[in-house]
Amino acid sequence: MKKTLVAGITLGISLLTASAFAKDEGAEKFQKAFLSGELEWQAILERAKEEGEVNWFHWGGSEQLNGWIAAKVAPELEKLGIELKTTRIAGTREAVDLVLSEKQTGRGLGEGSVDAIWLNGDNFLTLSKQDALFGSFAAKLPNSKYFFFDPADAASELNLSDFGTPTEAREMPWSGEQYVCYVETNRLSRQDAPSTFEELYVWLQKNPGRFTYVKPPHYIGNTFVQSVLYAFNPRGNGYQEFQRSIDSFSEDEFTKIVQPGFEYLKRLEPLLLGDGEPIYPQNQAANQTLFNNGEVDMGCEFGLYLVANMRKTGAFSETTETIIFPKSGMIKNKNFIAIPGNAPHPAAALVLANVLSSLELQISKLKEIGYPLGVDMGKLNFDEKTLVANAAPDHFGVTADELSKVAVPDTNASLVKVIQSIWIEYIERDSETPFPEIVRMSMEKAK
Repeated sequence: MKKTLVAGITLGISLLTASAFAKDEGAEKFQKAFLSGELEWQAILERAKEEGEVNWFHWGGSEQLNGWIAAKVAPELEKLGIELKTTRIAGTREAVDLVLSEKQTGRGLGEGSVDAIWLNGDNFLTLSKQDALFGSFAAKLPNSKYFFFDPADAASELNLSDFGTPTEAREMPWSGEQYVCYVETNRLSRQDAPSTFEELYVWLQKNPGRFTYVKPPHYIGNTFVQSVLYAFNPRGNGYQEFQRSIDSFSEDEFTKIVQPGFEYLKRLEPLLLGDGEPIYPQNQAANQTLFNNGEVDMGCEFGLYLVANMRKTGAFSETTETIIFPKSGMIKNKNFIAIPGNAPHPAAALVLANVLSSLELQISKLKEIGYPLGVDMGKLNFDEKTLVANAAPDHFGVTADELSKVAVPDTNASLVKVIQSIWIEYIERDSETPFPEIVRMSMEKAK
């Protein structure tokens, strides 16, 4: 049965040109055969070569990353007869909207424009809700051997849950990150650096204006706010309450959970950069400029190896160090490669996901541009772990073990827009509307 199916698909491939293949009605048959495990990997490689190209949409804000993709990823695909075409986007939503608009016009598998997207969080949730994903492919790739995908194993959590949304192996992990904070130790000594949000408040009372955070709804700002909500969760179970979906909360219950955290942010606001009129930078680059100009002494953003990378390029001083803040939990997540349900080159997209998750490229990415691993260390043997250890950039001020001990998961994706809406109304607009009513409106808007 398997051989017959493979032979049929291969025959179809041989009769079509690469461009015509994008319209091949056999794409759906290929999808079903792959997802049911009826195809050998060699058959995927052969079809991918016939397709000839793969269109990868990814965030293009890092020249280092862009250069690494061109220098390392493209040649690996070229060896397999696949041309890598990248579209660098400012926000992942651009690719998601394109997929959904094409889906709405009836363009199915083999007929869209996007083969793969680097995404996570609410963008994955959106594609999942719209049934716009290729299917459960990740655990079927050869390089899935480097990842935990067993729901019964707690080590699989970061691979099987994306901001609280079950991935069901519909996306492949390819990188990881942790939200970290850093200080300029010549201006703020490690001894005086805060380790809790209350300590941050006390320090700012003595040193007003020496800190700010990125403005939500930018994801860097969202993550700071979510960390605050974890710390002030009145039930005392930190992040755990925020793993639930918004549908599981009543308006009254959600109000009680988030109000202490937002009241803290309100207290903090007059102490932030801006002499009582808080200045919220629009993104991490703007916040880094404030930090390097000496206007603030501490910054927070995603970047497990950020300090090492920035010190290496001279973008940060040699006295900038990472701190453990907040010690109640520093959010950690994984980044994924998803394949849309209308990918024009589905086999090539599978090969791309497999190449990106190879141990060789994972170590290359870690060593050359300081991007954390997506693979799970627990799946590596001694020699492989040694290679990773030798490739990893140094940490300054903290150890990998200390960072790992305070790692907590991201907020459920269905809560993110609600929390954003509350921040905008309660903090940015300083609304006089009672807080419970702001929560009610925000929950209603998110439906």
